[in-house]
Amino acid sequence: MSALPHPEAFVRWFRQVAPYVHAFGGRTFVIGFGGELVAERGRFVRFLHDLNLLAALGIRLVLVHGARPQIEAELRAKRLRSRYARGLRITDAQSLVAVKHAAGFLRVEIEALLSQGLPSSPMAGAQIRVASGNYIAAKPIGVLDGVDFQFTGTVRKVDGVAIARRLEAEEVVLVPHIGYSPTGEVFNLSWEDVAENVARVLKADKLLLYVDQLPTGRRGQIVSELTAREAEALLKKDELTAPTKRAIEHALRAVRAGVGRAHLVSRRAEGATLLELFTHSGVGTMITADPVERLRPAKIDDVGGILALIEPLEADGTLVKRNRERLEQEIANFELIEHDGSILACAALYPYAADKSAELACLAVAPEYRDAGYGERLLAACEARAKEMKIRRVFALTTRAQHWFLAQGFKEAGVAVLPEERKALYNWKRGSKIFLKRL
Repeated sequence: MSALPHPEAFVRWFRQVAPYVHAFGGRTFVIGFGGELVAERGRFVRFLHDLNLLAALGIRLVLVHGARPQIEAELRAKRLRSRYARGLRITDAQSLVAVKHAAGFLRVEIEALLSQGLPSSPMAGAQIRVASGNYIAAKPIGVLDGVDFQFTGTVRKVDGVAIARRLEAEEVVLVPHIGYSPTGEVFNLSWEDVAENVARVLKADKLLLYVDQLPTGRRGQIVSELTAREAEALLKKDELTAPTKRAIEHALRAVRAGVGRAHLVSRRAEGATLLELFTHSGVGTMITADPVERLRPAKIDDVGGILALIEPLEADGTLVKRNRERLEQEIANFELIEHDGSILACAALYPYAADKSAELACLAVAPEYRDAGYGERLLAACEARAKEMKIRRVFALTTRAQHWFLAQGFKEAGVAVLPEERKALYNWKRGSKIFLKRL
């Protein structure tokens, strides 16, 4: 066996991934994708390999697929013309035959690819059981603006109980873009509509929708997060392609109906599923009902996360070491910034009421977020708390962050400015510099 090229990097990466592995086990993810992804066979095979990894981690998967390019190919072969309105296919009787053929072909194709166990691949030894069926009751869209959509329909009801039973049996559930009426009619549905409604009924933890274009900011960077309100505002702008706009509309309805998170993921980016789910910053756009980042007072359950954040800074001498017992006793003094449950920054305020002063201590920010303004936000929160306590000045001791404190309005001072109680604890050997700010 050859040695890892960068074992330290691997260990660091594995430790970062571990919380997600722990959090996702037993969760329900609904994954929706169009036939365009299936048509790129090499990319689709690798995509399914990644889904196999999710299933191996105990994640309950529901796959919802579309078939637009496959239906187009079927119609072209028969020299039939496609018609669209509002971005949806107008499905006449001849088109419905093509829809049925494409849906049946893709079901068999996807089941076959999920069933293979290729040596030297993530599918090696895979024993994924796939369940599919008539889980979707549908109704016709009808006539809109004078256009009869005929056999194009929308979801009427999802048999969530049947899907849940298959998930409990540790099967991957495959749901096509087909719905059925009580009278036996077949309707062609949009895969986004099916994915949204399945996620809503199952109260899924995540809904992943694969698109060609992701929302971008002014500098062209991918917008990594949107609240429901921000997503709604984005939809009013003429900046998105029709498929991406449609995906956001369905994602928005899903999170407002109780789905934990919705993610827009690029269907073209290699490994995008794993990168979006198992890295903190992700590679797609996450849509949530409320902001996932917040500044709040720490509580006892945060002790482990704070220790993980400050231990590297204690090891290199930036911070004074605190053990768990001390941190538990002092947790009421801490403010923190968390993002989707992960603690990214913290700071503590220790008041000296008799001296009308307070110490800002244990200010720590995760390395990859030190330019995100978290330190400034925590300082402002601690200063607001100090003012509520009628504190007149805040001081800090540091060995490495002198310039940051000067930039925040602190001035260098001597040991004499410390309260007597704090002065007695000053470590002359450590030689920390003292900075003072009057409020």
